[in-house]
Amino acid sequence: MTFTGNKALALSEPLIFEIGRREVTGVDIEDAGTFEDRLGGQARTTPIDLPGLSEPETMRHFVRLSRQNYAIDMGLYPLGSCTMKHNPRLNEKMARLPGFADIHPLQPLSTVPGALELMGELSRWLLTLTGMKAVALSPKAGAQGELAGMMAIRAALRARGENRGTVLVPESAHGTNPATAAALGYRVKAVKAREDGTVSVEAVREALDSDVAAIMLTNPNTCGLFEPEVAAIAAAIHEAGAYFYGDGANFNAIVGKTKPGELGVDAMHINLHKTFSTPHGGGGPGAGPVVLSERLAAYAPVPFLREDGTLVERTDQCEAEELPFGRLVAFHGQMGMYVRALSYMLAHGSDGLRQASEDAVLAANYIKAQLADVMTVSFPDRPSMHEVLFDDRFLKGSGVTTLDFAKAMIDEGYHPMTMYFPLVVPGAMLIEPTESESLASLDLFIATLRDLAKSAREGDTERFTEAPRYAPRRRLDETRGARKPILTYEAPSDFQEAAE
Repeated sequence: MTFTGNKALALSEPLIFEIGRREVTGVDIEDAGTFEDRLGGQARTTPIDLPGLSEPETMRHFVRLSRQNYAIDMGLYPLGSCTMKHNPRLNEKMARLPGFADIHPLQPLSTVPGALELMGELSRWLLTLTGMKAVALSPKAGAQGELAGMMAIRAALRARGENRGTVLVPESAHGTNPATAAALGYRVKAVKAREDGTVSVEAVREALDSDVAAIMLTNPNTCGLFEPEVAAIAAAIHEAGAYFYGDGANFNAIVGKTKPGELGVDAMHINLHKTFSTPHGGGGPGAGPVVLSERLAAYAPVPFLREDGTLVERTDQCEAEELPFGRLVAFHGQMGMYVRALSYMLAHGSDGLRQASEDAVLAANYIKAQLADVMTVSFPDRPSMHEVLFDDRFLKGSGVTTLDFAKAMIDEGYHPMTMYFPLVVPGAMLIEPTESESLASLDLFIATLRDLAKSAREGDTERFTEAPRYAPRRRLDETRGARKPILTYEAPSDFQEAAE
């Protein structure tokens, strides 16, 4: 152990509460003088007691902390279902153009014709790629887009005088699907998957009745498989008078290859960060546009952009055929996300977007083929789409758990793949390499996992149970941290380098 706790360029950085001083700040704030308190008795009566640093100290503190984070700019990020892909820097440059970066939602529309034109062009691309009739750009994230789509479905049913109360959700669905349905007051009815990880039209028909409002189906699904009976499922749903909500989280596997609208999907959110390379979250509000079929197009929420480029901001501005379910958010989503997504689309073109999907699928199947003899493929008889699902059967009898395997990956310089999800596969290990990775990058990742699997089989349990050894912090009690989070800082009685 060194005197400072640092190990060369691996710098040990305390919490800001441990090094900051309340009397120091890098910002000079003028005295507010006399003013009228309009906080209604909610004004703070005690000092805020935030720690302060000088400007150089602040810069060093956060740079040092950033060096302890894993990032897509440092290496392969194999999180399945999350699509951690490279964000081209050209997109960032475009998003920082003054006419887009400085825009404000309260500006007069007459001052933002370029922004409206960009939104219109982005809408045209999204509708063309999905085969849908209308798009609402306003949702701030995929989950909110999901909410918007389901609210449009509810509005369409109520317009028909129906108040259906059940939503079908396959067991392999993303967790937001049943959560969204429940948040809207629907009863969630699970649909079991077949042994091959897909949903059968027979299972859907058995679950259908006059109370079913919709099905929420992810395609490709969370097991990384394309649903072969998706068109038949859509037909059965429509025959029963219900709607088909397609979770578009995995749209990046089929862009340019097939259109959800042509498969019978009525509403689908699009995660721009997963499919069109906008940053994950965007450092603030993201963007999760929802596309709607002709059956639901009239119910898009305000504000929305008409095909002629006019912006409808209020329901009283709507035409007779426009029946929005109301207002989802005050304004449209983050402008920077729109700019990044369209920049990515224009840079790639239709053929480039199709190739990106093909490369993502190729990379996942390459990993599957190269690891199938040392790890357990959950569904070996079906080709994978953009992600491949393994499980921990290959670790049976080794004394190494799925979590141990993940922690050992950290020592090798990799963020672990998605663990224990989807829940339908015990000990799941879901890997999504994306189209961003080179063959050399994939080969090194594969070789690393092969070496870890070999160590587990040969009984080198210490490599796993003691991992991670080389991370800034050793293995933490994540379960206790999630169940009993400490949300306020208290100075510890003593400091430890690691918690076992």
